[in-house]
Amino acid sequence: MVISPMAFLPFITALISVFLTSSQAAAPKTSFEDNFSIMFSENHFKTSEDGNTWFLSLDKETGCGFQTKEKYRFGWFSMKLKLVGGDSAGVVTAYYMCSEKEAGPERDEVDFEFLGNRTGQPYLIQTNVYKNGVGGREMRHVLWFDPTEEFHTYSILWNNHQLVFFVDRVPIRVFKNNGEKKNDFFPNEKPMYLFSSIWNADDWATRGGLEKTNWKKAPFVSSYKDFSVDGCRWEDPYPACVSTTTKYWWDQYDAWHLNDDQKKDFAWVQRNLVIYDYCKDVERYPKLPGECSLSPWD
Repeated sequence: MVISPMAFLPFITALISVFLTSSQAAAPKTSFEDNFSIMFSENHFKTSEDGNTWFLSLDKETGCGFQTKEKYRFGWFSMKLKLVGGDSAGVVTAYYMCSEKEAGPERDEVDFEFLGNRTGQPYLIQTNVYKNGVGGREMRHVLWFDPTEEFHTYSILWNNHQLVFFVDRVPIRVFKNNGEKKNDFFPNEKPMYLFSSIWNADDWATRGGLEKTNWKKAPFVSSYKDFSVDGCRWEDPYPACVSTTTKYWWDQYDAWHLNDDQKKDFAWVQRNLVIYDYCKDVERYPKLPGECSLSPWD
């Protein structure tokens, strides 16, 4: 598969300027300690001297992960990542949202998973959506750049009308909840934390598990910076900002669907970067899931 260089990416998206309009929307926080807690293996977490860049490492003993202290329902969530370089086969860097701190059986979840590779092979991004503990909504993409050379921005737009996965503000996947019939699989009821972790998944991550992790290359390190959230921070029992008031930019009409430039970018991605789409896997799903009938273009 030949991937066009970045220079040929048409109509790079001019997206939304992030702003806050109410005390019920999340206030900006800058430091790691303000936003996150370490989930496990604190000795595998480091920061740069200025504290602005964070590093998670994986060795044969364990990986590492962190999560937000707050949970949210709807909004814009963004982070810059630089992925493990060199021979990273078997290594998964995950950046995701989940309604439970542990992967419980009734969780809602929205995933970016970056699947490691043998040196010289392309990184794969796997995205997935879970509703009440059920997943199976995978898509896989290749990228138009090397994600190990420098930082790139990975973002999620989530409102009651759509979930959009962005890479450098280019929409690569749209999961809809509108049209003539609603998407019963759309995760819109449970607030979620945001997580990231690095872990060994050589039983499935690279070429279906054929390529195993080369522990001689450990530690494997993923890097993070510039976390940004503009969303509805959850407050029990039910914060007002989750209602459809269109008070926030991520809940206004323009955020309910792709704009014209985003549609052009999305069309380019569909033509050039998609290597797996569960909605086209008729062997796996002889009867396709209902949401596959919802158009991402609406």
